[in-house]
Amino acid sequence: MGSYFKKVERERDADSMGFNVPVINRDSELLKQEAKKWLEQQDNQKKCVLVIVSIALLLDNMLYMVIVPIIPKYLRDIHNYAVTFEGYHNETQRLANGTYLVREVGGRIEYLDEELELGWLFASKALLQIFVNPFSGYIIDRVGYEIPMILGLCTMFFSTAIFALGKSYGVLLFARSLQGFGSAFADTSGLAMIADRFTEENERSAALGIALAFISFGCLVAPPFGSVLYSLAGKPVPFLILSFVCLADAIAVFMVINPHRRGTDSHGEKVQGTPMWRLFMDPFIACCSGALIMANVSLAFLEPTITTWMAEVMPETPGWLVGVIWLPPFFPHVLGVYVTVKLLKSFPGYTWAIAMIGLAMEGIACFAIPYTDSVMQLVIPLSFVCFGIALIDTSLLPMLGHLVDTRHVSVYGSVYAIADISYSLAYAFGPIIAGWIVTNWGFTALNIIIFITNVGYAPVLFLLRKVHSYDALSGNAPATQNGEMTQLNNTPGYSQVGGKTETTVFNDSYQGWDDQQSYQNQPNHAVPQTEYPAGFDPLNPQW
Repeated sequence: MGSYFKKVERERDADSMGFNVPVINRDSELLKQEAKKWLEQQDNQKKCVLVIVSIALLLDNMLYMVIVPIIPKYLRDIHNYAVTFEGYHNETQRLANGTYLVREVGGRIEYLDEELELGWLFASKALLQIFVNPFSGYIIDRVGYEIPMILGLCTMFFSTAIFALGKSYGVLLFARSLQGFGSAFADTSGLAMIADRFTEENERSAALGIALAFISFGCLVAPPFGSVLYSLAGKPVPFLILSFVCLADAIAVFMVINPHRRGTDSHGEKVQGTPMWRLFMDPFIACCSGALIMANVSLAFLEPTITTWMAEVMPETPGWLVGVIWLPPFFPHVLGVYVTVKLLKSFPGYTWAIAMIGLAMEGIACFAIPYTDSVMQLVIPLSFVCFGIALIDTSLLPMLGHLVDTRHVSVYGSVYAIADISYSLAYAFGPIIAGWIVTNWGFTALNIIIFITNVGYAPVLFLLRKVHSYDALSGNAPATQNGEMTQLNNTPGYSQVGGKTETTVFNDSYQGWDDQQSYQNQPNHAVPQTEYPAGFDPLNPQW
């Protein structure tokens, strides 16, 4: 009987054990339990979220830029355009045997409507992203951040696979537009997830700075990546690699899903995010959105036009060097992210000044670009452009989260949908406008326009100087006498509660309430709620 029980126990232990993992020589079930225990720790969850979001942003920007060296040549190879032969003339040569050889020399092949069709193909992703972002922000605010991100990454996987296998312009245009739909969910939910998990402001700034570094790296490494793989293995390979990385990143999101993280407050009531239209009406958020557009307009204007300008001004430049002209400025961009995070930690109240300096620096650098006459000279202003963009993005994206925390409801889907709309507006219409300006006025005029608009918008950021005088809308958060939030110290008619001055919030138009007069119907709770400041009494006529 004893041997029977020992046999049953051995079988039970065998059933609870998995397979042996090669190389590390560990049981798979034990590894699974250790991984689950590691992921349950909050700090480790934050690290996983940052890695997953950074990879998603890297993929999205690689998908945006990887077609630059591939698609123009591929569309010509598949004879997508009608062609005409212009400028040719006949040259007759008499051979030694007395025959005559007639050849067409000179001239060029003109591809009809090439710029128009390429422009639509490049802009279709950003255009659809603009239209989808309001809906994606609304959905993210309602259902959370993880599920929309999985939806976006899976859509990017399917669209990129279609793009890899497509062999006609219509299929490529459809796949490119579908990428915009996926990006609207993946980008917005990713940035919102970082803002939600990293609640402390310095920590949030550092995390968003790392994510922005991956955005820049994706934009800069994608053209060489696509060019090399297209030359060695053909069109499908680079897109299939990116599509399967999208799928792996979507699977990784399941590791950090926490369905109980948000959705209800401490009283079990559902938290509703502030509608996007109300966020747009917030002058501070509108100012940040405009600055993000202006910061990215320079890249959106320069990327499609600088190659043609270099071919005219620096005709001796090798083709491979023209393709990697944006790679050196990546390092100043990373340096700008690092410097901005350090400055925000040391001077948290001067976010507006950092962004203002970055925008002015970007405009001045663009002004200097047309006056360079070598690749080494050109790299210097481009480096300052990327450094300025890093200052702006790294300072303003955390500020959007801070504004939502202090003036609205701490649900971040809609506000980062606004940020994504700002980026998409620049990259959707930038190439079209830049091409028209260069065609009619020239490349120098384009850079002068960038200089005027960036330097002209920089003083507008002075409006953001009071942003950090707002404190979080919580029961213990003191308020300062700026704008809508005022601390009433020793004011007649207001009492001290528990030895602390009551905090009063005037002008509820920015508090994220669905109805500005809804407080009249709220019950009077003994414990201060998270929606109202401490000491709030809805039945007190003085309110």
